Amino acid sequence: MKTLNLYGAQDIRYEEKPNPVVRKEDEVVIKVKAVGVCGSDVSRYKKLGPYVEGMTFGHEFSGEVVETGPNVEGIKPGDRVAGCPTFYCGECHSCLKGDLAQCERLTLIGARHPGAYAEFVTLPASHVLSLPDHVDYDAAAMVEPSSVVAHGFYRTSVQPGAKVAIMGCGSIGLLAVQWAKIFGAEQVIAIDIDDQKLEIAAKVGADVLINPKDVLPHERGLEVTDQLGVDLAVECAGSPVTSEQVLALPKKGGEVLYMGIPYANVDMERFYFERIVRNELKVIGSWNAISAPFPGKEWSSTLHYMSTGQLNIQPLISHRLSLEEGPSTFESLINQNGSFIKVMFYPHSDQ
Repeated sequence: MKTLNLYGAQDIRYEEKPNPVVRKEDEVVIKVKAVGVCGSDVSRYKKLGPYVEGMTFGHEFSGEVVETGPNVEGIKPGDRVAGCPTFYCGECHSCLKGDLAQCERLTLIGARHPGAYAEFVTLPASHVLSLPDHVDYDAAAMVEPSSVVAHGFYRTSVQPGAKVAIMGCGSIGLLAVQWAKIFGAEQVIAIDIDDQKLEIAAKVGADVLINPKDVLPHERGLEVTDQLGVDLAVECAGSPVTSEQVLALPKKGGEVLYMGIPYANVDMERFYFERIVRNELKVIGSWNAISAPFPGKEWSSTLHYMSTGQLNIQPLISHRLSLEEGPSTFESLINQNGSFIKVMFYPHSDQ
């Protein structure tokens, strides 16, 4: 089968590998219909390199079941599915108290298990979710990143009628705009330096758009919230700059949710750090997408809201490409040659 395999920093190769086969009684082999590029994939490609040299990369995918192990129930060949790519140990302190996302040995396909930049991928049946009729393969490939966002929102105390600011309008931020509405936000403020991304944020539900090139986000944020600030500010960009700016957006006693991962040191101006103390902010970190019982309510909620149309995925997909275009695409992504939001690969030529 055709695959994309990561050998080192900025060394991803389009290669043939043997098709996977069922080796365990609970395994499911899935024909990959669509697989998305995660921001963490780009960062690992750019400078971190693989966990295991030559590992098939990628973890955000959907597909069709082609083979199941003898102990698999409720899943059969021909089923349309999404896959939870994350593995937890079940034995560490965090797992034993039910905080699966905090597992000490958390890993996923594309890291230490063969991933989904491939024509076929294998997962345990417990990681496979059947798709509702109205959820297509493009949307289903976004179930994992949507669940990441849902996991973060479930960690907050946001209530219906809240005012929410989203800092960074990549795919995670654009999903966060929609989850804010699902959680009942009365007003959603989208913040990004890319006007094209802000236009898409408006399409998926943002009420106020702010470009920090034009105005300081917190100054404009105060103007549109009666000089109070928002109830919840969500950092989705993973930039050192936005990681400090987000702290000035909430009202006194408000919350900040960090979902972006800054792959650089965050040096913070006193003004922004003091917002934590002087405004008595609650600062929340969120990591991954799973909870107990596995894979968690994040996944069932995502599939539900995709099926109702309240999670609209199509505006987020900026590029639809063949797997063969993978190496050149990753090079373009790190060099920012073009406006990328969500890149989707289609491993099979008949798609």
